Amino acid sequence: MGLTTDYAPTEPKREEVDRLPGATLVEFGSPWCGWCRRAQPLIAEALAAHPDVRHIRIADASGRRLGRSFGVKLWPTLVFLRDGKEMAKLVRPDESAEIAEALSQIDPAHAT
Repeated sequence: MGLTTDYAPTEPKREEVDRLPGATLVEFGSPWCGWCRRAQPLIAEALAAHPDVRHIRIADASGRRLGRSFGVKLWPTLVFLRDGKEMAKLVRPDESAEIAEALSQIDPAHAT
């Protein structure tokens, strides 16, 4: 699993996300978003210690249902799921430590 570098061309349905087993990081953003690009090294650094976490990048936009279902208003928004349940959410993170802390909530076997 690990870091995904491309945004998914289509977003999964909320029901599919809710059924994902294990630890998942869903990242909402856009390829042209400066905040999103700035966060990429922080996300990569934090995910390096959590190789079993599934990482899904969703190109979000107004009217996109999945982002709205998670209350996304700003990018990037990181949603941390354990067995489809939201355990944490970060909006515009600016430190890898806060991402690592949220990851440890969904992936306790690889807590930092």
